[in-house]
Amino acid sequence: MKFVKKILLLLLLSPTLPAFGQEYPNRPITLVVPFSAGGPGDVIARLLGTSISATLKQPLVIENVVGAGGTIGTNRVAKAAPDGYTLLLMHVGQATAPALYAKLPFDPIGDFAPIGLVTDVPMILVARPNFPAKDLKELVAYVRAQGDKVTYGNVCLGSASHLCGLMFMSAIEGKLAPIYYKGGGPALNDIIAGHIDVYCDPATGPTPHIQSGTITGYAITSKQRVPTLPNVPTSAEAGVPGFDVTTWYGMYAPRNTPKPIVDALVGALQTALRDPALINRFAELSMTPVEEERATPAALERLLKTEVDKWDRIIKNAGITPQ
Repeated sequence: MKFVKKILLLLLLSPTLPAFGQEYPNRPITLVVPFSAGGPGDVIARLLGTSISATLKQPLVIENVVGAGGTIGTNRVAKAAPDGYTLLLMHVGQATAPALYAKLPFDPIGDFAPIGLVTDVPMILVARPNFPAKDLKELVAYVRAQGDKVTYGNVCLGSASHLCGLMFMSAIEGKLAPIYYKGGGPALNDIIAGHIDVYCDPATGPTPHIQSGTITGYAITSKQRVPTLPNVPTSAEAGVPGFDVTTWYGMYAPRNTPKPIVDALVGALQTALRDPALINRFAELSMTPVEEERATPAALERLLKTEVDKWDRIIKNAGITPQ
């Protein structure tokens, strides 16, 4: 009997085995952001992290895992242990990856346990300061007349700027010539300097430059204007109703993450999206948290499936061959 008790004690104290009776979480959680530090996704993750850490009583560590349009970081989470300690914050690229990459190492839907939507970040279409068009209608006419002589900034395959450019060309049935950049900062700088013609970026980037008058915003690609840019019309108001795209962000855990852990994460996410400090900071960046009913696994899964189908059509119509 003493021998059995000794064995049981060793098992309970062994550092290689899971602790018994400990609730989730009992150590720091890693939130993978598959894009570079300082970008919109990174900013959102760090704002979320502060509030979620306070709720779960554990640090939420942001890890930027960049490359291949976000698929490297996304794959890392897909292959992680389903224990709630490795999570993903990914934008609409989760839905476009199947059409852009021929051999994805993960299933964007089947390999993840959705937690919930976080925010819909509207895009803003801007042009160089000396661009001849005074509004969106004139810009569309100019693009149609000049064809692919008009250049637009494009960060990378599957980036928000890339997707926004595809949607714009689809909506106006026109072509633009892409100029590729390694990041949104250099592209925005080149628009300000007049080196490229057109750029479309999440509102978090161009907003301060539009407010200061450095560049002019032609249209915001959401259904409503944003309070930080009251004079920038929506694309529908500006005459191109089909130019409607937002960079939505969602949180995911690996597939087979136990439901009690997912439930704890959903609760922490919903609490974060009600945090006044987060709401105010989002507003300064032309964002708003989603409603509570959208910060759920079911809502994120429905949106993801719908967006996969939508972007598959757009990308195929653009003649893009999967890499």
